[in-house]
Amino acid sequence: MKRKTVVDIIAYLFIVLFIYASVNKLIDYENFSAELGKSPLLTAFARWVAWGIPAIELVVVVLLTVPKWALVGFYAAFSLMTMFTAYIIAILKFSDFIPCSCGGVLQSMNWDQHLVFNIFFIVLGFIGILLYEADDHKTVKVQPVAA
Repeated sequence: MKRKTVVDIIAYLFIVLFIYASVNKLIDYENFSAELGKSPLLTAFARWVAWGIPAIELVVVVLLTVPKWALVGFYAAFSLMTMFTAYIIAILKFSDFIPCSCGGVLQSMNWDQHLVFNIFFIVLGFIGILLYEADDHKTVKVQPVAA
């Protein structure tokens, strides 16, 4: 498989993940915000985080669909997944109460499964960055997902 194809597949996976996750959070904003408010790490910032996370996820989607900004999108996706994973680890390790702020399919996962899921996407992001940087940037063009 060509590098470009692998990079495109990874970008599409992130696009689907972040569109799904952000739309789910925005549709169920009240519940998402309330659950974040129960988090011992985010209580004071729950309202800001409840809007900020879906907004950032959608910005990452746009970055990944614009060829000129795709590498920035990969770095942003990698960073976002790393932060989500660090948050999960911190909650699991240091909190007596574990809030559930995920929605949709992700809500059916237990925390260990969610951690593995996130690590999988961190690895994908890292591979995407390496392959994108190794390839000629002008040849890698992620096409927007058709509506």
